[in-house]
Formats: sequence, C-alpha cells, structure tokens
Amino acid sequence: MLIRVSEIPDDGIQIEGADCLPQPFDDPAWVLEELSLNVRKDGDVVLVRGALAARVPLVCGRCLEPFQLRVASAVDTRFLPSPRGRAEERELEADELETDVYEHDLLDVGALVVTETTLGVPMKPLCREGCRGLCPVCGGNRNLSPCACEARMPDPRWAPLKGLADRLSR
Repeated sequence: MLIRVSEIPDDGIQIEGADCLPQPFDDPAWVLEELSLNVRKDGDVVLVRGALAARVPLVCGRCLEPFQLRVASAVDTRFLPSPRGRAEERELEADELETDVYEHDLLDVGALVVTETTLGVPMKPLCREGCRGLCPVCGGNRNLSPCACEARMPDPRWAPLKGLADRLSR
C-alpha cells in the first residue's frame, strides 16, 4: 500500500484491519492478522503509530520442530523525505533511531509492516520456553520421549585443559 505524502489530510489516515494489506509478505506462509495504524503528517515529517500482529512459521532452535509464532509489534516510526544526493556520514542521535525515509512523495506501508514484523522475530526461536532440545548422543527429540542415552564421554583432547582447570580451582 503506497500513500502519497502530499495527499495525507490534516487529520491523518487511519488504516484498520489486516484486509487493508492483503499479502504484504513475500512468503505466503506469513499471515498478517491484525493491523491498526495512524498515519499523519507534520510538515515533511510523516508519523506512523499503531500496532500489528502476524503469524509466522518458524523452526525451533533447540528441537528443530516447526511451530507458529505470533509476532505482535507496536509501531512508532517517523519518516523524513530522502535527502537529495549523498549525505555526509554522521552519528545518529537517540531520537533518530526510529526514523526512516520516504522517496518521491510515496510512503510504503507494506514495507513498514514487513520490517516491523521481521524485527519481532527472535534470533533463536523456541517452540516453548521449556524446550528440552535434541539428545546430543542419539539426536532424538527429548520433548517427545525421555532419552536413555548415557552421557557422551568427554573428548580426550581436552583432558590437559580439564587438568589445568582443576589445578586452578584449588
């Protein structure tokens, strides 16, 4: 959904419901469930505030089982017009960390939804907090059945370091 910045009314634009953006994600398995955004303009600055929720299929980082994660994000972003030419490098201030740019008088709400959803996906997704993961010996999923494997013998190449650690801890 593209919004022409010069056509945003003084009272702003309210975007309600996931049906306003039928499929903003490249991956059709990602589903936008809820969307409520307020887009308003203050001079050249565009402020977008609201919330969104999406359902994202992931793979657990411990047990490798697929699961669905509900990503809910609060949106509070400021857009500035893209600077003409090459801007000088400078350090961002704390209040500029939530700032993005728009080009050619167009604001892409779909790209904002994709970015906010992607930022809500954890780096190491877990199917649940107490996930027990895979057995390091047999590779079985310890969430499905208890593993009776004996602990793996330590690598003998690490024995000199273990001896050093024992001597230092005394």
